[in-house]
Amino acid sequence: MKLLCLSNGHGEDVIAVRILQELQQHPNCPNLAALPLVGEGQAYSGLGIPVIGKMQRMPSGGFIYMDSRQLMRDIKGGLLQLTLAQFKAVRSWAKSGGVILAVGDIVPLLFAWLSGCDYAFVGTAKSEYYLRDEAGVLPRKSWGERSESWWGSVYLPWERWLMSRPRCKAVFPRDKLTTDILQQWSIPAFDLGNPMMDGILPEIPPAIFYERDAELKETKRSLIITLLPGSRPPEAYDNWQQIILAVDGLIKVFSRRSIVLLGAIAPTLNLDSLRQVLVSQGWRKLEEVTELAISLVEDPAAETFTKENCSLILTTNAYSKCLINGDVAIAMAGTATEQFIGLGKPAIAIPGSGPQYTPAFAEAQSRLLGLSLILVKQSIDVATAVQSLFRDPDRLQLIAENGAKRMGEPGAARRISNCLMERLSS
Repeated sequence: MKLLCLSNGHGEDVIAVRILQELQQHPNCPNLAALPLVGEGQAYSGLGIPVIGKMQRMPSGGFIYMDSRQLMRDIKGGLLQLTLAQFKAVRSWAKSGGVILAVGDIVPLLFAWLSGCDYAFVGTAKSEYYLRDEAGVLPRKSWGERSESWWGSVYLPWERWLMSRPRCKAVFPRDKLTTDILQQWSIPAFDLGNPMMDGILPEIPPAIFYERDAELKETKRSLIITLLPGSRPPEAYDNWQQIILAVDGLIKVFSRRSIVLLGAIAPTLNLDSLRQVLVSQGWRKLEEVTELAISLVEDPAAETFTKENCSLILTTNAYSKCLINGDVAIAMAGTATEQFIGLGKPAIAIPGSGPQYTPAFAEAQSRLLGLSLILVKQSIDVATAVQSLFRDPDRLQLIAENGAKRMGEPGAARRISNCLMERLSS
């Protein structure tokens, strides 16, 4: 069997790669190929899977649905010609037979249907939580926002039509709520979890043993805060500036407690730009790697900065450690914020200027993630939000339960790959 994977975005590429890696472990692994429809598909490099068709980075970075101006920039940058070339590549590949795995939104799904092949769809972009929760439809402010729920699902009728075709053998939504809704239209939807949570925690976590003085130790240990500025320059540098301003407020509010900040920095970012912001705000860099940095992020290349009662660790090599060890996050990111909340932890979000983390994006993300994501209007509000959180243990317990429910358990990529082999081989 031949399988072509279509994905449209960096986050979608990463999810696709996790599923393909699991397929490679299958005893009857298909002959795999891939086509990233957005960007240059760096996530596929090193996987040993051939990439077919044309790839090109667009000016928007893939965020055309948030801003019509970004769409116009992409069209001027050759979007239409790129899309046509990619479609021709998919049709040419399909002529020799095979199946397609579409990962992302309606674009790869439409390509899969137009190919004439059997196909499966991993829906990463949409969730019913954008419109409703288990109690019902969410209240919205404007008429336009309220009209979004009129279609009966976050997936529009033409998207549901594509998912209900006989050639669509399986659909893997983000969460159980979305799966339950799609099944109402006889769509072959399976609730197998969200691959976004794979690779962060082990599928079987170690046992936790509570000590008698655990509560006392908790009040005396450092407050650990994960900083998530996003991964795309130059937006991430502006986000970093806002996050560091928020930290100044935390230093004042928690002046009697030691604070440790874990800066989870994407390798795509220039550390010099981040260092300059820190130095301009009065942070001092330590010359040697501290034991604290080694114990928390296990990265000998990590850099440590200090200011008053606060230490800040910058690392580009310990993303998962930064998520796992943080008590709360200050977040201006997409996937990283969702993964942090999936660990059962709260995040404070500051809307930025975009093109990704705009006020509209942050508001939509707060609907997706529910009470686990706390939106504030500006940086100075972060400290008060964190202080309020840690005064309410019942709220923290609800946040822990909510995160697991909205983002699922680890191991989704393996479960999806096994289901794919069953559904696409039959």
